[in-house]
Amino acid sequence: MPNETATAAMLAIGDELLSGRTKDKNIAHLAEVMTLLGIDLKEVRIVGDEPHMIADTLNTLRRSYDLVFTSGGIGPTHDDITADAVAAAFGLPVIEHPDAVARLETYYAGRQMEFTPARRRMTRTPKGASLIDNSVSVAPGFRIDNVFVMAGVPGVFQAMLSSLLDVLPAGEPLKSRAVPCPFGEGDIGDALGAIAKQHPNVVIGSYPKFDGERYSTEIVIRSRDEAALDAAALAVGEMLETIARSRGD
Repeated sequence: MPNETATAAMLAIGDELLSGRTKDKNIAHLAEVMTLLGIDLKEVRIVGDEPHMIADTLNTLRRSYDLVFTSGGIGPTHDDITADAVAAAFGLPVIEHPDAVARLETYYAGRQMEFTPARRRMTRTPKGASLIDNSVSVAPGFRIDNVFVMAGVPGVFQAMLSSLLDVLPAGEPLKSRAVPCPFGEGDIGDALGAIAKQHPNVVIGSYPKFDGERYSTEIVIRSRDEAALDAAALAVGEMLETIARSRGD
């Protein structure tokens, strides 16, 4: 994808996420890594352990974005159904990946542990998938086309994502600049909206704060164009000076 910024989406899988029992950490980590790589994370969806929902959602995402990352559902228990759902999305059979079997056989033999049927479940992938390395607990994730299927355990998810850094289509990292604003959003909304229209090559976000006595705002400007970033930041600074003068501050 030369001269283009790759787009990405994430599908987080698991009933425990929707019940609130597990607080997801993988979304934030993926977002940080994508930003550093210059890949635009455009969408995140969370679905429960329902195969048709996983397959349908995955098909929507993989047809809409360059890259799709999933987390969760590739462990050894009966409710780890992601491999089956991904295979269904692609219309492929599920097999025990021979390289995954070899890796886990060696791993468990070295620890003098039985390679049980439950543990063998972690070798299952759609036919034709390639493996994603797992430096933490060996059991691999897998890739099929533009979909990267990874574990839900944060430490393992992070390790798997790290193993992919060299193969992902890195682009120009998104630069950002935070501008502190002593006024509330209601005081700056109209003027900030006008600035956003005048500077189409930047994204401007406003994030309200309240310290118990007074409202303020953090304005964050993002762009891959340094000159556009500087121009928008200057306009925001001038806007704040104008408001301050009008209030006699």
